[in-house]
Amino acid sequence: MLELERTFLAKFLPSGLEKCKCKEIIDIYLPTNAHHPKLRIRKNGDKYEITKKVPAEGGDLSQMCEETTTLTSEEFDELSSTLIGKRVHKLRYYYPYGSLIAEVDVFQAQLKGLVVIDFEFKSEEEKNAFQIPDFCLAEVTSEEFIAGGMLRDAVREKVWRY
Repeated sequence: MLELERTFLAKFLPSGLEKCKCKEIIDIYLPTNAHHPKLRIRKNGDKYEITKKVPAEGGDLSQMCEETTTLTSEEFDELSSTLIGKRVHKLRYYYPYGSLIAEVDVFQAQLKGLVVIDFEFKSEEEKNAFQIPDFCLAEVTSEEFIAGGMLRDAVREKVWRY
């Protein structure tokens, strides 16, 4: 499946975020020694999955192909307890913004203070015409460090601290 999305660092939390649907996400990226891990094991609320993400041929970082397989909670628990992996913990809020739903990721643990906002689009035209909301600071769609598997290693930089 091809994703069309744009990603932003938050300038501030959008008004009313606390009233939005929210779920806990725990990601474990593999292999640990990879510069940019492509394999992810995820607890996504009460769903569990393993996903392999690779850039679309000829695309940029905003165009990814994904292959996902569902796991049971028991499979996730066993894998997560035995794998080292790069771990990322966040709360994802679903914030209505015009005709779109913004995914607002509020990071926890080592990445506390970082807030990243994703918008997904149905077409390249819709993506290109999108106007950056006032609660977004800067676009980081094409920034390699913001990818989940690499973000865990970027904690030393602390560039997102409020």
